[in-house]
Amino acid sequence: MRRPFRAAPTPTKDGPRSNRDIRGVRDVQLIDDTGANRGVVSFFEALKIAEDAGLDLVEIAPNSEPPVCKILDYGRFRFLEQKKAAEARKKQRTIEIKEIKLRPGIDKHDYDVKMKAMHGFFEEGDKVKVTLRFRGREMAHQDLGVKVLERVKVDLVDVAKVESDWQLEGRQMVMVLAPK
Repeated sequence: MRRPFRAAPTPTKDGPRSNRDIRGVRDVQLIDDTGANRGVVSFFEALKIAEDAGLDLVEIAPNSEPPVCKILDYGRFRFLEQKKAAEARKKQRTIEIKEIKLRPGIDKHDYDVKMKAMHGFFEEGDKVKVTLRFRGREMAHQDLGVKVLERVKVDLVDVAKVESDWQLEGRQMVMVLAPK
């Protein structure tokens, strides 16, 4: 049994339509290469003006009535658009949530090491989830855990704000801090 022949799908171009790709339009609002508004002209006249200038006719606002087209160098236009997008991606940063685990009977030096790590996370702009885990009979002394978390809150008051205060979740207390 033979399979029917299927033509390859036409690739869809991303970005604005240009020159002869602009279809189904009779008149366009034309902006020439100097940026001056030429008003409403026929599509073919606008295309001829663009070809005479050695540039491309690019559809800037396809949804307006009539569509707005601009005469410009399409290759340069695409390059500048890609450059803008790359710059925006470079400036974009996702905020991560870092976790610091503590115990109710934490020693002073261990506490200082954890605080130094938290300061580093806040300088990078990350949030910190402080988890205080209880083991065995430590659950009977939850007040010790609350004291440790309150101490963390007081020590970080100048660099962080409490996003969610401590909550007991099973055998652990959790508190989330965000940089100021």
